[in-house]
Formats: sequence, C-alpha cells, structure tokens
Amino acid sequence: MAGRGAGGALLRLHRSPLPLPWRRAPPLALRGPAAAASYGTSITSAKIQVNGVHLHYRQTGRGDHAVLLLPGMLGSSQSDFGPQLKSLNKQLFTVVAWDPRGYGRSIPPARDFPPDFFERDAKDAVDLMQALKFKKFSLLGWSDGGITALISAAKYPALINKLVVWGANSFVTQEDLKLYQDIRDVSKWSEKIRKPMEEMYGHEYFAKTCEAWVDGISQFADKADGNICQHLLPHVKCPTFIIHGGKDPLVPQSHAEYLHKQIKESRLLLMPEGKHNLHLRFAEEFNRVVEDFLL
Repeated sequence: MAGRGAGGALLRLHRSPLPLPWRRAPPLALRGPAAAASYGTSITSAKIQVNGVHLHYRQTGRGDHAVLLLPGMLGSSQSDFGPQLKSLNKQLFTVVAWDPRGYGRSIPPARDFPPDFFERDAKDAVDLMQALKFKKFSLLGWSDGGITALISAAKYPALINKLVVWGANSFVTQEDLKLYQDIRDVSKWSEKIRKPMEEMYGHEYFAKTCEAWVDGISQFADKADGNICQHLLPHVKCPTFIIHGGKDPLVPQSHAEYLHKQIKESRLLLMPEGKHNLHLRFAEEFNRVVEDFLL
C-alpha cells in the first residue's frame, strides 16, 4: 500500500517451483495495418457505477486474459501500478487497475472503515469487473489490495482465474499494531512517499484517512486470533502466487509463510532485498515472474 514501502534482486521460490529458466509464451502474431495501434501503450481512464458509487479505473491492453490490479491503503490506479499498466504484456493481457471507493478518483464517497470494509471492497472489485463484461479474470493484489484479493478469490471462486498477492496479511498481531501506529502521523512519513499522496488528496483528507485506516485495521486485533480472512484461506482454490520482500518493514515474513501454508498448492517467492513496494522498485523483475505465472 502507499503507506505500508522497495523490492529485491535475488529470488527464492518455495514449493511447487516455477520451471527455470522462466518459460514464456511467444508473442501473438499481429496482422494488418492497424496491428501496431491495436496493441499500443494507451491507457484509458473512466468511471462506472457499481453498488451505488462511481468507481474509477484505468484499462490497457487487449489480451484475452483479464487482470485486475488492487491497490493498497490510500492507493489508487495512478499511484500504485504505473510500471504494471505500462509494461505488462498488452497482447496477452487486458489490465484493469481500480480505485476502491473513497480512494484516488473514486471520491465521493469519503473513505470509511466499517468492520466489513474488506468484504465491501471485494464485492466492489468483482462487480466492477463484471460490469466491464469480464466473465473471468485474475487478481494482482498489493498489501490491503492483497487482502481484498484473497477474500474475492475465496468468495467468488467461479470468477477468479489466478491470484497473485504481495505484502498481504490475513490476521493482525500485537506486533502489527505497533507497526500501524508508527505510520498514523503522516507528517512523519518520508517526503518521497508523502508528497504524491498530498498532491492527490490534499493534506487534510490524506491525514484524516490515514488515521481512520489505522483505527480500521486495528479493529481486527479484537477478534479471535486477530482474524481478517484466515477462515477464508482454505476456500481459495485458484492457482495462487505469494510474493514477499525479505526487508518489508510493514508486513513480517511470517504472514506470507502463513498464507502459503494455508492456501493449498500455492507458490511462495521471497525477494530477500525487497521491501513493501517491491513491484515498483524492481518492476521489471516483478512483471516478469508474474507474467510467467499468469501464462
């Protein structure tokens, strides 16, 4: 997520390893004078009404395999997935990145965090893709977006092709609470991370929403075992790829290992030098392994 982040060069894959060297499908053959334009780099931006709110999304590519990118806390299609929208294979994939309600350009409404906010986001995400006429699609979820993706895959299995999550957790520990409190005051964030958020939201909305998020995520600590979506993990049946940065300061590696243990036949890739936003810091490497998994 925007506030919960930077990537790694060395890779370590756990169980059910991807074949090495990475196997990639050959590019699709394009014909006709419009071939180059058909698979150009253009990114469309639009809004569509879903569940009573107008959700903003960006879309690119014309491939048969639809992929939804789910951002993290305070994140948006604009802030969280630039390298993926630009560089994921547009011949093979149709890539959609959305702004959850209250984030990015999906305002109004203002963002709030009721006890079921992750389930609400999961329903919004799935219903958005159905409104865009995608019958089946894969999910790429970062941090909070990873939690949303896990819930979506568990609750709507017939719609989900494959699942990739990184920087995600399915429960909240006392250690996690301390990490969350450390980012409550946005004035203490580094300028590099804080400035784009302030430009997008304005300081007041940014600061207020960050505090509300800390309270919202902390409420799970009051549940048995700090449960967010632990109970749903056995219901994730689609092929699942879990990626984690060994130097992630916001999500301990134990969370990724737990997901890997609970989701049958999932793959776990550790990036020892990776931090929270490994898909941005090491975008080329990240995009390559994700594409290979999705093919």
